[in-house]
Amino acid sequence: MAATPPAPRLTDRDTWQKQLDELRIREKAHTREGDAIAAARRRLPMVEVDATARLVGVDGPTPLLDVFEGRSQLIASYHMWHAGRSAADQCEGCTFFNGQVLELSYLHSRDVTFAVFCQGPFEETLRYRDFMGWQLPWYSVPPESLDALVAGRAFGMKACYLRQGDRVFETYWTTGRGAEAMAPSYGLLDMTVHGRQEGWEDSPEGWPKRFRTDGDQFRLDGRPTAQWSRLAAGRDDDLGRGASTGGGHQGTCH
Repeated sequence: MAATPPAPRLTDRDTWQKQLDELRIREKAHTREGDAIAAARRRLPMVEVDATARLVGVDGPTPLLDVFEGRSQLIASYHMWHAGRSAADQCEGCTFFNGQVLELSYLHSRDVTFAVFCQGPFEETLRYRDFMGWQLPWYSVPPESLDALVAGRAFGMKACYLRQGDRVFETYWTTGRGAEAMAPSYGLLDMTVHGRQEGWEDSPEGWPKRFRTDGDQFRLDGRPTAQWSRLAAGRDDDLGRGASTGGGHQGTCH
């Protein structure tokens, strides 16, 4: 019989609610500080980006300006890619974050386009998008556009752009834990008693900490976790290179 999972101490509802009310004060302060940071973010200066920088999409070569789809703002998620490797070996962090951006209509209602800018060759990476069942606008960044778009940074970042006429400006970028805004799973886990179950968390003694933070937190049995449900549904994970299976790539872009 499995051991009983650890749990907080038991108390009466009034005592529990009193401590929860005290925590709520901190939660509200945290929310207000997030609002203040967002306000500061809106006041950052911006840098111009080559609006003609070429990407490759479903319609072939596409200038950055056209990726906006006529809207004034763009959020680009830069998806890391391991060229020539199997689906099982692709970036677990990018798979985790991009896979949670499902409903774009609310962004569109604010005049914002969301798109994925993938590091790998278009046909191969599009097969991955289709295997995952994503509907996100998908582009590949060719080598000649790396300097203009990535500018010495690394894939895995998220960047925001503003279009004014035929000019494009970068207004913000982030990476690492800054990408967590894309992952409601983490926000929900943070509400639970056992949290994310990752080794870095400050939890009571004996709380489960099943996952490392070197990519292990986004993988299960040698694959990005979300891939298993796609395989169970009968989807083909062949990326066109004759390799549909593989061991887990250790490491993550986040």
